[in-house]
Formats: sequence, structure tokens, C-alpha cells
Amino acid sequence: MTTNDKEWELEQGIPQLEDPFIQQYLKGRDSLILQEQKQQHDFNLRRAQTAVAVRAGKIVSQIRDRESAQFLSSSAQALPFVDREYIQRSDLWKIVQRMPKGSLLNASIHSFIDIDKLVDLILSTAGLHISAPRPLSSFAVRQDSLVAFQYASASTEQSAEDKGATIWSDDYLPSRLVSVQQAASSCPDGGEVGFRTWLKRNLTGGANDEQLQQNSGRSAAAPIINSLLSYEPILRACLRTVFANLAANGVDYAEFRHNFSHPYRREGNKSPDEDQSEWCHVFEQELQRFQKTEEGRGFHGARIIWTANRSLSNRDLADNMQTCIFAKYDYPGVICGFDLAEMDRDARPLSDLVPVLFWFRKECMDAGLEIPFLFHAGEMSGSEKGHANQGLFDAILLGTRRICEGSTLYKHPLLIELVKEKKILVEFNPSLPSSTPILSALLSRGVPVALCDSNTPDRDQRGANGFTRELWRVLLHGDDHTDLAGLTMLVENSIRWSCYDDQPTAEWLSDIGDGILGDKVKARRLQEWWARFEQFCEWVTETFGAEEGTESQSVIEPM
Repeated sequence: MTTNDKEWELEQGIPQLEDPFIQQYLKGRDSLILQEQKQQHDFNLRRAQTAVAVRAGKIVSQIRDRESAQFLSSSAQALPFVDREYIQRSDLWKIVQRMPKGSLLNASIHSFIDIDKLVDLILSTAGLHISAPRPLSSFAVRQDSLVAFQYASASTEQSAEDKGATIWSDDYLPSRLVSVQQAASSCPDGGEVGFRTWLKRNLTGGANDEQLQQNSGRSAAAPIINSLLSYEPILRACLRTVFANLAANGVDYAEFRHNFSHPYRREGNKSPDEDQSEWCHVFEQELQRFQKTEEGRGFHGARIIWTANRSLSNRDLADNMQTCIFAKYDYPGVICGFDLAEMDRDARPLSDLVPVLFWFRKECMDAGLEIPFLFHAGEMSGSEKGHANQGLFDAILLGTRRICEGSTLYKHPLLIELVKEKKILVEFNPSLPSSTPILSALLSRGVPVALCDSNTPDRDQRGANGFTRELWRVLLHGDDHTDLAGLTMLVENSIRWSCYDDQPTAEWLSDIGDGILGDKVKARRLQEWWARFEQFCEWVTETFGAEEGTESQSVIEPM
């Protein structure tokens, strides 16, 4: 301000910044801003950051701003979603890939399976059979019809093939078992080569799977893969790949939601087990074997959230719950929680299931077992169904410890306060439509959030790089709530809300509140993670620090 301007303001009686009442206003303004900041999810973390973490955060923000502008430019607009190699040459990708990622609390076994290896396994597993609910006699039917796999003895295979039961012909009897080898060799779309192509399409959900997931929250591939995971040799092979992919992804611990929709069969046994305890035994064995390998040495473990179908009748649901209790009793370290998911269009709301859920909780108490609720609720896919938002009320009232997705929670100010008061974590899917503003709304209100696996049908986003891509997307397209410090808070939350041990509610809440200052497993995991994060921040400053404060320049070129 020039001297003339200053004199003019004084002549006109315009208050000056140094005037006491203007200073009082500014102090009140700063206090109001601080009061709001204290409600945000990462306020305390930002105040406690080390110098190297602060510097790394500034460097990452500068890189994000530069690359975000690149990706939104006309020459690269579509590339972040279709060109994997383009993304993986970027500095931001290298940073996110290197970042220690903590826990993955809503994982799908399906997402971390190598589909090419699974197809090879299907064709090489002795005694494996395929069935369909109707003849796959036309190309259109083959694209839409679900299939299932099951082990059967040689005598069963011979009986079926003697009657000319090819799954591709009009005279195929629905649900008739046909050997995989016979089905592959007789495939009308090119023999075994065509069969492999068709099988890969089915195992990734097909071209319409993404739309199906958005409309109903379910994947067309899920029941097919579940049928394969119900046979011991395939389950063991897939679990080895899954654990290896998680470790390669920088994930220390995972919790898989799994639907036990098919009876389990041990290797070479045509008769299924009466329950799923042996499935849990195999899961435990393969996890322990992986942790003894060099690549699995730092992997803290994995557990299963038993997931039932909401469309089941109360009787069928009670049977499913009883099977869950048996498995938990036999292998307590495997089962860590219980959920109900919308796997069918006629899924029932949580309010309809309250009586049987109370019964399940009593059965667990009588058996001395801790199987907490970890409910799906407030899914965006069901927001037009009327009961989706109300499911948030039921989940909270029923004592859920976490809410899977919770994308409509931002519409409910009272529930937001209850979620914070009861220390309920939201497992947020960053691939949801309009996920960025929804995530920002939740974080700005101080809701504890962790990012989860999207279980996408896109094969480029599966496996070892799938979760890394989700974090990269949040960092690239997010705002100040999801810079490096904000992302760090999301990772810390994933560890704080992990079900490493079975804990009664009071101990669970105390452990979350204590955080890194506690004296149990969770505190040790947090301490270990923060030590690795500091090393990561040092790597960021050493690798990219030379660019700090420089002009934004292009560092990647389109293919």
C-alpha cells in the first residue's frame, strides 16, 4: 500500500489491520479455522510429523500437482485409466508403490488370484468337472450363463460322457458334470484355445461385470471362483499366489471377506465335508508356510471375515451361522468377524435379519467365541433401494466394529457423530462413482476411514498392483485431505482397526484409543510401520528432493 493510499484510508476512517478490534476479529477467525481443523481426521498426525515426513509430504504434493496437470491435459486425458505402462513410469506411482501400506481390511481373494495361472490349474487338475444350469449351445448363452466347478471321480465322469453329455449341445442335462478336459476339447469356439478365452472372461466377470457390481454390489465371477476355491488343490495353489501378491504389494496384513457358498472337498474325495473347518485348516497351513519363506518373512498374517448372503431364509442363514461357529471353534485364528452382503437382487435389509443376528450373537456367547460384526452398510449401489441408508442405522445399533463401504454416511450428520463416538471405521472403496468428494466429506468431518480393495473386474488392476493403483488414484485425484499426510492417516487407521487378535468390545475400543502407545500387538504393528514409514520418507527426500522448489516440468512422455 502506498503512502497516498494509507493517508486516504485514514482520512476516510477505514480501520487498519493493526487496530485492536480488527486484530480481535482476526484472532477469532484463526480460532474458528483451528476449531474446524481439529475435527478433521488427520489433525493430530500433522502436528506430530517429523521434519523428514513434512519435507517428504511437500515433495510428494509438488509431484502430484505436476502429474495431475499432465494426466488431465488433452494429450493424456484417458491414459490413467487404460495405459498401465504410462502410469507406472510416473514418479507418483513409484512413490506409492514404495510406500508401506499397512493392512488391507476388505480384501477379496479373487482380486489377488493370477487368472492365467488359474486357467492352467483348472485344465491340469485331475478329476475337475464343469457344470451349467442350462446347455451352453449358443454363443449368447455362453456369454451370460454361470458355470460351476467340482471334483468328481472317474466313474462319474465316464457315466456322463457315455451318454454324450457335452456341455455345448442342446441335449445337455442341466447341472450334469462334464470333465474339464472334455469340455475344453469340444468347445465350439475353437477347442481348448477358445475354451481358455471363454474361461478367462468368466473368471473376470465378463464385459458387463463392472456395471453389475455398480448396480447390485456383486460380481458375476464370484460364484464361479468360489466353486474352484472349494476344492483343496486349487485352494492351496491360489492362496500361495494371493499371499505372495499381498506381500509384493507392500501389504502387511489382510482380512478377506469370503462367502462359503459351496461345500468343501478334500483332494481326491468326491464326497464333500459336512462343514468348512478343513477349508480354514488349509488357509492356516498355507499362511504359515508362506510366512516361513523369504518373501513372506515380514507378512503379519491374514484372516477371514465370514460372509453370508442376505437373501437366505432365516433357517438357511442360521445353518450358515452355525457352520461359521464350528469353523471358529476348530480354527479360532482364521475367522475374525461376520458380515452379510448383498449378493443377490432380492437381498434382505439388515432390519429383517435382526432376530437371527441376535440369535447368532447369543450362540457365540454360549460357545465362548468372539465373532464381531463387520457389516456392509450404506452402499452407493443400493442407495435407490430405500433400505440402503437405513442399513447404516441397523449396523451401528447392532454393534458393528467397522462399516464396509459406507459411501452414503456423509448424508447423515447424526450417524457421523455416532460413528466417531463409537470408534467405528469406514472401509471405503475409492473406485466408487464420485468417490473423491465423498471421501473428502467423510475425512473433513473426522470419520475414521481406511481404503479397501475394489475387487475390480479390470485385469490390469488386479493382483500385485491392484491396491497400489487404488492408493495412487486417491493421491493423484484427491485434495488436501489425501496428500501424503492424509494417506498416512488412512494407512494408520487400517492398522488400528485390524483384527489381529480376538478381543471383547471394551478391550477392542481401548486398544484403538491407545494406538501406538498401547502394549499389545496393535501397538507393536504401529511402531514397526512408523519406523518403515520414516525410512520411506527419507527415500522420497533423497530420490526426489532435488526437484523441490523447482518449476513444474514434464517427467513422463506418452507412449
